[in-house]
Amino acid sequence: MNEKPPTSATLFLNEDADADGPPVAQSGDLRRRLRGAMERRASGLKGRMSSVSREHVRGFLGRNLFVLFTVAAVALGVTLGFALRPHNLSPRGVKYFAFPGELLMRMLQMLVLPLIVSSLVTGISSLDSKASSKMGVRAVVYYMVTTLIAVFIGIVIVMIIQPGKGSRDSPAVAGGNVEPVQAADAFLDLIRNMFPPNLVEACFKQYKTVYKKTARTRNVTLTLNLTASLNTTESDLSVNLSRVLHTIQETVEETVPASGSSNGVNALGLVVFSMCFGLVVGSMKQQGQALRDFFDCLNEAIMRLVSIIIWYAPVGILFLIAGKIVEMKNLAEVGGQLGMYTVSVIVGLLIHGLFVLPLLYFLVTRKNPYGFIAGLLQALITALGTSSSSATLPITFRCLEENNRVDKRVTRFILPVGATINMDGTALYEAVAAIFIAQVNDMDLNFGQILTISITATAASIGAAGIPQAGLVTMVIVLTSVGLPTEDITLIIAVDWFLDRLRTTTNVLGDSLGAGIVEHLSRGELKSQDAVTEENEKPYQLICQENDSLNQRNGETSM
Repeated sequence: MNEKPPTSATLFLNEDADADGPPVAQSGDLRRRLRGAMERRASGLKGRMSSVSREHVRGFLGRNLFVLFTVAAVALGVTLGFALRPHNLSPRGVKYFAFPGELLMRMLQMLVLPLIVSSLVTGISSLDSKASSKMGVRAVVYYMVTTLIAVFIGIVIVMIIQPGKGSRDSPAVAGGNVEPVQAADAFLDLIRNMFPPNLVEACFKQYKTVYKKTARTRNVTLTLNLTASLNTTESDLSVNLSRVLHTIQETVEETVPASGSSNGVNALGLVVFSMCFGLVVGSMKQQGQALRDFFDCLNEAIMRLVSIIIWYAPVGILFLIAGKIVEMKNLAEVGGQLGMYTVSVIVGLLIHGLFVLPLLYFLVTRKNPYGFIAGLLQALITALGTSSSSATLPITFRCLEENNRVDKRVTRFILPVGATINMDGTALYEAVAAIFIAQVNDMDLNFGQILTISITATAASIGAAGIPQAGLVTMVIVLTSVGLPTEDITLIIAVDWFLDRLRTTTNVLGDSLGAGIVEHLSRGELKSQDAVTEENEKPYQLICQENDSLNQRNGETSM
């Protein structure tokens, strides 16, 4: 009755026990005990499997429903796009077909402006000036390091593969007028846009230098040589006619930079204003509490709108991708040099996005980067579908704060800035494209020109707005800096729509991993800020209670 159940020790280490018993009975008892232990373990495993198959699968589907819908939308979009290509839809038909995708873009862009302002003001005002300055320095260092690494990877890849060597392909797109942009004017525009004169206008316009041709008249003095027309060898000529000055008027046409504007949100100006405004509100302590509460409430309301719109995202992504595939020109054109150029960009983006950025994250945080990336899957697929890091910003906030549990003070500070100035994928693409165009034109670039390309690509990527195909605009600056023909941009337009999606995905990944790295490095400042906040709140509540009791006593006395 008091016999203990068999344990592993009694199963395998019971040589001394039952030594006097018959060996056949001992072996049969051992076999019976082994069978009983295996049956118990199998029944326990079966119970665990049944619980996994129900509760865990239901929980997994509930947590990752958006991601599964979005992945399915991408697959369906690609399939639907290639299925409709043989039908040769008219441009009007393609426009109507892609309408659901256009709606998604418009809804996301609608939320970008209030989200950037509210998140930056809330994030910076909740930090003290010391913490926000340290966090800002860390973010800028991360942005510069990753962008320079991306440019270096792009240059190495394009030098190894050399996609532009060989016979030149015919331009895939009929050459259009490529607007000339001077590098100096482009960088001055970048600084001008940081300080918009009108905040309301900055919501839908940004400054852009335009070039106007002006004609002016100038006096030109010509030297006429009359010696050849006269016989000057005669000694009786007393007047020297070899030099006669003649003044004429000449009309000269000059290209002069003038003030202009282009449509689109001046995100850089709004980011600079919101950061300064947030610093001032944070320094106002209790006086600025009403403004902090307002922007915090606005940010929360925008995020709730995002949680509603996100249900429509798979439908929009499906039609965006299918519409782009239907709209593609003949796929045979994407061969030869252009195909190798596409491979070069893809290889560079994969190396940077799947190896370099996760390695940086692991070296700093000592955490698994791929688990962190798995929480960003919804944002990455949205970036692939919309090809706009700004439009993906609401989804990126949601993924980082809900899936990866990144501190809201970090995401609200880092993500809007990163979506505006951190463009790893764009910098890599511009470096590859510039050297590819040089190879197509049989131009051998020296070390100084390659260094110029790397610096210009890094700086130009900062000025690239987070909108689709903004990299083509800044591409002109990179080409101009080393004297490459800007009209050759038409060579790469045929595949730019596809590469734009991949580099946008890389940009969003870099911003998100940067937020994780900055949060890890800033955890000391964040904890001290929490402690200061708790200490400040308790005395304030006690003072309020004392004031209430004092008022109550005064009221009773007066009665």
